[in-house]
Amino acid sequence: MLDKKYLYTPGPTPIPPQVTAAMARPMIGHRGQEFAGLHGEIVEKAKVIFQTTNDLYVLTTSGTGGLETAIANTVTPGDRVLALVTGNFGERFAKLASTYGGLVTKLEFPWGTTINMEQVDEVWKAKGPFKLVLATHNETSTGVTNDIAALGEYFANTESLLLVDAVSSMGAMDIRTDEWHVDIMVTGSQKALMLPPGLALISVSPKAWPIIEANSGVRFYFSLLEARKSFDQCNTPWTPAVALFYGLDAALDLILAEGLDNVFQRHARMAAAVRAGARALGLGLLADDSVASHTVTAVLPDLDIGTDTLSKILQEDMGVMFAGGQGQLRGRLLRIGHMGYCSELDVLMAIAALEMALYKAGIAIDLGAGVKAAEALLCIPEA
Repeated sequence: MLDKKYLYTPGPTPIPPQVTAAMARPMIGHRGQEFAGLHGEIVEKAKVIFQTTNDLYVLTTSGTGGLETAIANTVTPGDRVLALVTGNFGERFAKLASTYGGLVTKLEFPWGTTINMEQVDEVWKAKGPFKLVLATHNETSTGVTNDIAALGEYFANTESLLLVDAVSSMGAMDIRTDEWHVDIMVTGSQKALMLPPGLALISVSPKAWPIIEANSGVRFYFSLLEARKSFDQCNTPWTPAVALFYGLDAALDLILAEGLDNVFQRHARMAAAVRAGARALGLGLLADDSVASHTVTAVLPDLDIGTDTLSKILQEDMGVMFAGGQGQLRGRLLRIGHMGYCSELDVLMAIAALEMALYKAGIAIDLGAGVKAAEALLCIPEA
């Protein structure tokens, strides 16, 4: 068969040809005016997507590096931190805070569900206040989206800083950084922003800066104070990944040219179609429709065969890659990514591949039912 690969993981994601071409541009010096101009334009475009007027920095690191930057600049050993955990990446955020000496109170919710504001209120009243509150907007491990607007409203009039992981949702979902009172928002390049791994973007509110300035914890490469000082000249404190900056500029142009509302609606349609296709094949879904992610769908096959077997058929026979479960859901989930450089036809191909894999595995299904259900949603005329 043709040696062709189809990537449907929740990161890394496919890269548009315009972005690939941009990354192949001739190298420039990162201390010159040409890079400074590029950098300044990128930041202004990114602010539109973040929906923020806050300071914003592009860091040469992974999404986890961006989250560590958020923690390293705000946590002094002994600080009290509330970590709201709805999955594997919420666990990681909490672990970062503990690593930097934070006294972390973890409020954990069943995987596949969202943050419960009544429980947040109970913990705050019983154990608060906390210097920091950590939350995940889109929990990639479970395909659940948390209500950051409600969190932001709750903590807006407190001294607590709200730090949010939006690594798998920024650029695909409607994230209102300023309106939601998010003090530090973090995302990564390799998901809805349609780039290879290697960049993190982080916004910082005026409320956060006094905490950062007073922080006595150790940081060097991840210093936001150094990033702020360098950006006064549209520069970076350390060597940036220039080729990725070229690519980010092109990717942001693509998102803005499509229009944010159109981008958000496309991702919502694709998510609904994947869920409909899975249901039509008799497969379960981890998240309820009301809280389901628009960028990754967690499918619970619950079959006599394991997800590893299905994944092997998909990869070896069709060149299709989904992701498996993580943590306590390892071996139970198929996670289908549908974000960034992904279209309605890509979604139909993903569902068709899933049908074929189930059939090859000997599972009795109605061939074509999944595609038909997905297609019915994708063909609904726009209002």
